[in-house]
Amino acid sequence: MSEVRVLVGTRKGAFILTSDGNRKQWEISGPHFAGWEIYHVKGSSVDPNRLYASQSSAWFGQQIQRSDDGGKNWEPVGNKFVYEGDPGTHQWYDGTARAWEFKRVWHLEPSLTDPDTVYAGVEDAALFRSVDAGQTWEEMSGLRGHGSGPSWQPGAGGMCLHSIIFDPSNPNRIFIAISAAGAFRSDDGGATWQPINNGLHSLYIPNPTAEVGHCVHHIAMHPARPSVLFMQKHWDVLRTDNGGDLWREISGNLPTDFGFVVDVHAHEPETVYVIPIKSDSEHYVHEGKLRVYRSRTGGDDWEALTNGLPQSDCYVNVLRDAMAVDSLDSCGIYFGTTGGQVYASADSGDNWSALVRDLPSVLSVEVQVLK
Repeated sequence: MSEVRVLVGTRKGAFILTSDGNRKQWEISGPHFAGWEIYHVKGSSVDPNRLYASQSSAWFGQQIQRSDDGGKNWEPVGNKFVYEGDPGTHQWYDGTARAWEFKRVWHLEPSLTDPDTVYAGVEDAALFRSVDAGQTWEEMSGLRGHGSGPSWQPGAGGMCLHSIIFDPSNPNRIFIAISAAGAFRSDDGGATWQPINNGLHSLYIPNPTAEVGHCVHHIAMHPARPSVLFMQKHWDVLRTDNGGDLWREISGNLPTDFGFVVDVHAHEPETVYVIPIKSDSEHYVHEGKLRVYRSRTGGDDWEALTNGLPQSDCYVNVLRDAMAVDSLDSCGIYFGTTGGQVYASADSGDNWSALVRDLPSVLSVEVQVLK
């Protein structure tokens, strides 16, 4: 029987939850790196026991950790992230120019083909790559060197590169998203990039349909259909059917279209999940009810999934990297909250239960299926 491993990053350490394929009884290990912010933990799809973790502290800075045995043991690896060449400047809220400054790693994305190659999305927004299992890092400077780079500015959480998606059918195609600049695509392995924000409309920027400047919260893709992506933006849920060349809104009957997370069912490319929250100033679920919304039609028509989730006096948020899906036949959906709960559904969202409660605030959730 398969084993399932859930990797949880929190404000005060990382936790690893394991179960068999029935996903009924769970064992919890942690906290790993107790007291540190763990922005992201991600395993390699080539070697599932190869894990990478982003460990951050306001006092001690940034550290990348690597495990080669599924999280039982960890070792610190290379931590030198240097912007290539003259870093130049980017725009700040007030329109002034600020120097680029490395602050932390938000997202780690291992290669689909090589466990020693891993990409890092950082703040201030840049993309780095390591080809030696995290020992050394090199900026993929074509992204920041895009002509729009000086006009990027931070969202409320910082100017972070938080989403990295590889096209499994085309090793040269990479999608990334930045808050607050927008989504970008490379068709040459990361050497050059183009903004893919046509169709986005953002009332909070001077030009609501600008080429860049949109606060994209997360993007998701089903690997069997890499030209179709789904986006949760700072207001609006959207999809593209042509690799980002044009987006259209699919917020439909959602109670609010503000949120951070979006994900896609493992076996049904038209089944999409979001968790709306009240507003950009009130970061908690709408009406104090924790509801996952599912569309089986690729958007517009949404149903609330509530069985097993608190439906009163609940004021948590679900952050951009805090939802994941497993690949078992009955697709499992997992998400973590800022209240420290990790919820799971083993039946595509029809029924939910808490795997663990009272963790520190959850920053990220990833899942692995081990054969």
